[in-house]
Amino acid sequence: MKRILSLFSVLFLVTLVTFIMTDLAPSDSAEMYYLSKGITPSEEVLNETRHEMGLDKNIVVRYVDWLNDFVHGDLGYSYHYGQDVNQQMLSKLPNTLKLAMFSFVVVLAFSIPLGIYSATHRHSLINSILKNISFLGLSLPNFWLALLLILLFSVKIQLFPVISGSSLKGLVLPVCCLSFPLICSYTRMIQNAILEQLNQDYVIGLKARGMKQSEILLKHVLPHVFTTLSSLLGLSIGHLLGGTAIIETIFSYQGLGNMVVEAIRYRDYPIIQAYAIYMALIYVFVNLFVDIFQQVLNPRLRRRFNEKKVKN
Repeated sequence: MKRILSLFSVLFLVTLVTFIMTDLAPSDSAEMYYLSKGITPSEEVLNETRHEMGLDKNIVVRYVDWLNDFVHGDLGYSYHYGQDVNQQMLSKLPNTLKLAMFSFVVVLAFSIPLGIYSATHRHSLINSILKNISFLGLSLPNFWLALLLILLFSVKIQLFPVISGSSLKGLVLPVCCLSFPLICSYTRMIQNAILEQLNQDYVIGLKARGMKQSEILLKHVLPHVFTTLSSLLGLSIGHLLGGTAIIETIFSYQGLGNMVVEAIRYRDYPIIQAYAIYMALIYVFVNLFVDIFQQVLNPRLRRRFNEKKVKN
């Protein structure tokens, strides 16, 4: 309950900062409403519209009204897209979820076996190649990698479409751009975590009893490693969901990221506010789920929790 209460306080701060930042923007919702329709309003019309929207009220009153609407599920009206913000966000959310989940699966599918191989074959030529590729992958900006992949696989070879659609073929290049840096990062982290566990006393004891290296790795080392990495994996899910804006824009992928970039271009403040809150919600609840998952996996955390309950 303490954890949940702290999460709500974080969400409250996110709503407050988001509202203040958009309120400090050079133009308000009334002005952008007319400009999005190609109308240049007079000052009297603007003042009347501001009064109807409640923009002439004190900032504290406006924030309370906006927060009350948000709590009741009303995130406002998008004057650029011409529909309710919730409807617009929910129409784009499945595409972003699909892109993020495919990328996450690819990250796990490649980084886990590569990390295990790198840890168990430290002095091999393949491990040296993987290490160099990892350093390269962590150094490359993902937007530059996206343009490079488009040039190679869409323009030269013409294997994948330039504009990504909803088909699996159109998802290949965006997924590669999002997953490649994370694969490089997690391969190194998994390798280091496995090497750290292999030097522990319990592993030396298991080897002395005659247990095979593969059995030690699968039954004892990897559970420790994945318990440690589970929090980072949770953050990666949030990163994939929130960090797709540039990739979605480059590939014209119709997700939340592309939508919010367009909203920024047209100063569609209700969409920008809603996007910030959606991302905060995702990060907060993914972190909560990871904490619960770690308690389930790690008996030491459960013991500490039970000891605290006994003391209290």
